Amino acid sequence: MCCQFTTICKESATLRPGFLAPAALALCITLAGAPAQAQNQIEGVLEEITVTAQRREERLQDVPISISTMTGDDLRTIFEGGEDIRALAGRVPGLNAESSNGRVAPRFYLRGLGNTDFDLAASQPVLIVMDEVVQDNVILKSFPIFDQERVEVLRGPQGTLFGRNTPAGIIKFDSVRPSEALDGYFQATVGEAGTLNFEGAVGGGLNAEGTMLGRLSVFSLSRDDWIDNSFTGENDALGENEDFAVRGQLTMIGEAMSAHLKVHYRDYSGTSEIFRANILTTGSDELNENFDRDVVAFNEGDNNPQGAEAAGGSLRLDFDLNDRLSLTTITAIETAEDDSLGDIDGGNPDGPGFIPFQSQTADGIEDLSQFTQEVRLASDASERLFWQAGLFYFTEEFDVVTDPFFVDATTRKHESEAYAIFGQFSYDMADRWNLTAGLRFTSDEKDLTTVAAPIVGDPVNVSDEQVSWDLSLAYAAGDNTNYYGRVASGFRGPSIQGRDIAFFGGPTTADSETITSTEFGFKTTLADNRFRINGAVFYYQVDDQQITAVGGATNAIQLVNANKVTAFGFDLDIDALLAENLLAQLAVGYNDTEIDDPALRIASCGSGACTVLDPVDADGFAFVDGNPLPNAPEWNANLRLQYTVPLAAGELFLATDWMYQSDMQFLIYDTAEFNSGGTYEGGVRAGYIAGSGRWQASIFGRNITDEENLKGVIDFNNNTGFVNDRRIVGATFRVNFGSF
Repeated sequence: MCCQFTTICKESATLRPGFLAPAALALCITLAGAPAQAQNQIEGVLEEITVTAQRREERLQDVPISISTMTGDDLRTIFEGGEDIRALAGRVPGLNAESSNGRVAPRFYLRGLGNTDFDLAASQPVLIVMDEVVQDNVILKSFPIFDQERVEVLRGPQGTLFGRNTPAGIIKFDSVRPSEALDGYFQATVGEAGTLNFEGAVGGGLNAEGTMLGRLSVFSLSRDDWIDNSFTGENDALGENEDFAVRGQLTMIGEAMSAHLKVHYRDYSGTSEIFRANILTTGSDELNENFDRDVVAFNEGDNNPQGAEAAGGSLRLDFDLNDRLSLTTITAIETAEDDSLGDIDGGNPDGPGFIPFQSQTADGIEDLSQFTQEVRLASDASERLFWQAGLFYFTEEFDVVTDPFFVDATTRKHESEAYAIFGQFSYDMADRWNLTAGLRFTSDEKDLTTVAAPIVGDPVNVSDEQVSWDLSLAYAAGDNTNYYGRVASGFRGPSIQGRDIAFFGGPTTADSETITSTEFGFKTTLADNRFRINGAVFYYQVDDQQITAVGGATNAIQLVNANKVTAFGFDLDIDALLAENLLAQLAVGYNDTEIDDPALRIASCGSGACTVLDPVDADGFAFVDGNPLPNAPEWNANLRLQYTVPLAAGELFLATDWMYQSDMQFLIYDTAEFNSGGTYEGGVRAGYIAGSGRWQASIFGRNITDEENLKGVIDFNNNTGFVNDRRIVGATFRVNFGSF
C-alpha cells in the first residue's frame, strides 16, 4: 500500500504512448503524519505512485504485477517504537516475517511461500533488494531501514529480471537519493524501556554547476535491558539493543553519463531471540502461567547476547549511447560478521516445567563477502517497443561457526557462484493492449567444506541450470482501469544444509525448487481519483519444494524436497479518501497452501510434550500430506485510518493502524500446541504539524494493547516459544529543512 500524507497532487508522469491515459495525482494515505506540503493546492485526490518493479520508472497502475508500496513515512511509523524489519509482517497482502535468531536474521514469506530454516547459510524464496543490490544472506537482509523513498513488495515469481531465489517474490527498498536542492531532516524518538531513536539526513548540490550531488544519512537506535532473569537474580538483564548505521551517497552527472556511488556501514549489539521454556501446555496453543513477558529463568547462554557488523558499497554507471539506447552497470560488494549465543531450552534444571536436558548454542558468521555485477542495455526502440537485456554475476563466501558446548565448535565454509543472461520486452500492440515477456538463463553452484568439526567429512557440491520466464498481457479498459493476466516461472537454487555436522550428523542437500504461477488482476481509480483499488487472484504450483525438517529428538535440520505444493488466493489494496480530512487504507491477503506428497514424513516433537495431529508411522514420523505451509496464515489484513484537523497555523492529526493474521502452524507437521491462533497488533498516533510541514511533534503507541502473540516455537526439548515485542509508548519530534 502507499504512500505519504499530503492533500495535494501534481501533474501525472509521462506515460508510454498508446497505453494508459494520464491520471490525476493523488493523496497517499498513511499514518505517518508527514508534512502537508502546499496544502492550498489541488485537494481531494489520490497521488500517483511511481515504481521501478521492472527496472524502469512506471506508474504502479500500469505494471502487470501484484505490487504493494509503502513510503519512508509509512516505514517510520511502523518502526517508531524501535522494532526491526520483521515489523513489516502483515502490513501488505500476503507478507509475513519472523526469526528465531533475533533482529539480525529475518525470514520472509509471500503468499505463504517461505523457508523456516534457522541456519545462517539457508537460502530463502523471498529476495531482498536494497538500492538495486541483492542481499542474499539473512544477515544482510537485516540492515536497518531509514531515510527510505519507498519499499515495493512484488508478489509472485520475479525470475526474469531478478533471478534465482525469487519464486515467492521480492521486497525492494529504495533509499532517498541526493537532489540538487538542499534538503534533509532530523528526527528524535523517546519511549518506554529506555527507547531512544535518532535518525537524520542532509543532502544537496556540492558544486555550483549542479553536477555533483551528495547525501549523508545516519540512524541510531538504543533500548535498555528490561527483562529480569529470575535464575541469576538479575533485574533488567535482557532485552537491550544498540544499533548504529550510516549511509553516504555521491552522484556525478555528465552530458552522456552519470555515476552514483553508495557506501554503508552498520554496528549492532543486543539481545538475541528470547526463548521461554514450557509456555505452552500439552494439548493447548494458549500461553500458560509459565509465561511472563518481563521475566525469564536462564542458567546458560549469558543472557542471549548478539552482535553484528556489516559494510558495503555499490557503484552505478549510466551511459546514454544514443537517443534511444542506454547502458547501466551496477557493481557491489557486501561484507558482514555476526555472533549469537542462546539458552535454547529457555530455562534451567528447576524449570519452568519439565526440561529433559540443558541446551545452549553459539552460532555466527565470519568473513562474509558478497560480490555482484550487473550490466544492462535498455532501449525505447520505438513509441511502442521497450526492451532490456543484460548479464548478472554473483559470488559469495563465508564461514559458519557453531558451538554446542558439549563438543568442539564446528566451522564450515560456504561458497556460491551464479551467473545469468536475461532479456525482456514490452510492446504496445494497440492503443489499449500491451504485451510483456521475458526470459532468463541462470547457472547456480554451491559448495560446502567442513573446516573444523568433531568429524570432518568430504566437501559437498550442488549445481543446476534453470530457465525462468514470464508473460503478461494488459488491457486498458479506460483512462483509470487496467486489467492484466500474468504467467511466470521462477526457481530457488539447490541448497546444502550442513548444521547437523556440529551435532555428529551429516549434511543434506535439496534439488532446485521451481514454481509456475498464474495471476489475473485489475488496477483502478474511482470517484474522481478519491479511491484506488488494486487486486489480483493467483494460483501457483511449486515442484520439488525445498522443505527444512527441523526438530525431532536430536533437533536435526534436514533438507527434503516435497513432490508438489499448491496455493491459491487473492491480494487486495484499497486506498480511499473517505472525506475531506479522513484517509483510509485497507490491505487484505488470502492464501490457501497445501503440501501434496503422500510419502513425505517429518520427524516430530522430540520432547514428547506436544500432541501430533497428523498420522504417524512406527518411528513417530508425521505424514504431512495435505498440511499448509508453515508460517503461512490464510488471512492477513491491515487497516489504517488518519483524520486531520486544519488550523490557522498548522494541523492536528489522529491516526491508528491495526494488523491481523489468522491462525498459522509454525512447523511442517501439525500439532495442538504449535500454532499462533488469530493474532493482531494495533498502533495509535497523534500530533501537530506546523511551519508548512517543516516540523511536527507527536505521541504514539506501538502494540498499544500489549498483545502477547506467539511468534515461534522449538519442539525438541520442551514446549519452548518466543513472542512479539512489548508495548512501547513514546514521543517523536521531527524537523524538515530545505526543499522537501
